[in-house]
Amino acid sequence: MIQRQTDGRGLHPRAGALLLGLLCLLGWQVGAHAAPSPPPAAASPREIALSGVITHENHETYVEVPFSVPEDTERLTVTFEYDRENRTVIDLGIRDPNGFRGWSGGNRSTFTLATSDATSAYIPGRIPPGEWRLILGVPNIRKGVEARWRARVRFDPAGAPSPGSAFQDGPVRTGPGWYRGDLHTHSGHSDGSCDSLSGRRVPCPVFRTLEAARAAGLDFIALTEHNSTSVYPELRALQAYFDTLLVLPGREITTFQGHANVFGVTSPLPFQLGSPRAPTLDAVLDAVEAEGGLLSINHPGMPSGEACMGCGWVAPIPDCSRITAVEIANGGGLRMMGSAEGPLSGLPFWEALLDRGCHVTGIAGSDNHDPDAKGGSQSPVGRPATVVYAPELSQPAILEGLRRGRVFVDLGAPAGASVDLTVGSGKARAGMGESLRTGPAARLRLTAKVAGLPDGTVEFVSGGASGPPTRTPVPIRGLSEVTADLRRTPGLKWIRADVRAADGKLLLIGNPVYLQN
Repeated sequence: MIQRQTDGRGLHPRAGALLLGLLCLLGWQVGAHAAPSPPPAAASPREIALSGVITHENHETYVEVPFSVPEDTERLTVTFEYDRENRTVIDLGIRDPNGFRGWSGGNRSTFTLATSDATSAYIPGRIPPGEWRLILGVPNIRKGVEARWRARVRFDPAGAPSPGSAFQDGPVRTGPGWYRGDLHTHSGHSDGSCDSLSGRRVPCPVFRTLEAARAAGLDFIALTEHNSTSVYPELRALQAYFDTLLVLPGREITTFQGHANVFGVTSPLPFQLGSPRAPTLDAVLDAVEAEGGLLSINHPGMPSGEACMGCGWVAPIPDCSRITAVEIANGGGLRMMGSAEGPLSGLPFWEALLDRGCHVTGIAGSDNHDPDAKGGSQSPVGRPATVVYAPELSQPAILEGLRRGRVFVDLGAPAGASVDLTVGSGKARAGMGESLRTGPAARLRLTAKVAGLPDGTVEFVSGGASGPPTRTPVPIRGLSEVTADLRRTPGLKWIRADVRAADGKLLLIGNPVYLQN
């Protein structure tokens, strides 16, 4: 069996004399020219190519193909293909410098191993540098047949962006649009529970939450277990089945000074805020940002103390530019109060940050701990929902959409309802999440596009000056666009569009357009 190892450009990386000798014994003619070393760890993936030929001499044998894994590799992905004519079969497995890491046989042509998760049949854990071996099992190849095989091995360093999602390559769906999701859910990997088949309360299996998300018509969901990464291997396996639903890696960082969700990070994170491991919030944010993730403050209007230990947010926020989002509506609070407004609401906390000049996206999450419908009601998963405008349904696109702020919160509006806001001044225009530069007394034209709501009211909410926000209600009356004119006053920093039902109940909360001088 002849095999080759090259880097992503077709060049031969340096290897030790033993490895080169082995390659020569296997039949590879090594060039006399000196080859460059593999590039050092970088923000983009590193990749090598392996190839070879299987013959009848390899029938019912195992061939181990050595390759080198560089330092600082956080995730390793293998893609494998071979000539399958004449009933040739090649099975696949892998071994790291310390031992066996998995075997998928002939079931998979690609697999991933990472510190936090791995493809089913493979063992998650640290990716040690050094010599690894791709194991090729050959249960069948006929006499006189040569089967060429090719493998690519990608080495992602810590913090490298995923091609499409943490748990699969590529987007779940292409094309721009509004994508609905639940950004705060729990399973039995933290404190989620549900009824077993016999009716006992048990730690709830993860698939039950994903089933409820699919039934609710969601496009994406984040499992946000408390501080733990244990759910990620299971999510990777389930993502393959729930292939119409984007599964985002999430985590609820629970501290004594407040709770926060982190999205897009699979590595362990410091959560012991106030301890030497995380003396300040900046230490947590440093770790999140190093992995390309974002942080959202959870249920800031909840009480702190024995009633809800550490639930309300009291940690100082010296630099609000590092806070991406605030959970302005929490499913637990909605179920207790029957409204997103009132004493447990996250709206006042969010609006105070907006008044400071912070550009922070308002989002929502069910905070579901049991996906079952109770007493004839619907499952709480996806209620409330966060709706993000994105160019495709993928992890990078949804996270970037949250950062950009073209997002609205659905508190229980009819299916398909939406709101979008544009603010104009002269020829200048800005949409939700964007900034509009105007004079201090400019005349502003507010345009809310509303779908799925023939009746009710658009409420233009503006703030930034001292005192509570100003509300300008305009009836919908079957219109798809609702407009209002507003004169900019001193201190006005932001404007958003909310939607209320005919009975005054708040249904949709839009994100702001930011005003700058």
